[in-house]
Amino acid sequence: MAIFASSLLVGPTARASEAVERGAPLYAEHCASCHGKDLEGAPNWRRIGPDGLYPAPPHDETGHTWHHGDRLLFDYTKLGGEVALDMRGVTDFESGMPGFTEVLTDIEIHDILAFIMSTWPDAVRRHQEQITRQEASSRQHE
Repeated sequence: MAIFASSLLVGPTARASEAVERGAPLYAEHCASCHGKDLEGAPNWRRIGPDGLYPAPPHDETGHTWHHGDRLLFDYTKLGGEVALDMRGVTDFESGMPGFTEVLTDIEIHDILAFIMSTWPDAVRRHQEQITRQEASSRQHE
């Protein structure tokens, strides 16, 4: 209970910055090999590779990560691209993104996403937050 009570004394900004701090090394360990150490993505990420898959996209503002809501980003990371897309009825896109269910906890996934989002310019972050609100609203109506 002491841990929970002490966390109430820390504001949302402090908790968010702690998530970013925890997420940075997790990103380096689990994501950078495909998405780039500076979130730049794989070369030619917009073209299908020899394996028939699109290479890993950037997670900075030059990519499309910020075009998706938090729930999709979380599911994509936890479950893998194929499962996350199938859950949404998208069956005509083959994703090379593996699921990290057995590798990362939910909190670690949230921390990685917090780190990625912390690198985005304010306008990009606001746009992504709006998509997240729309995503949440549409889930409530299901």
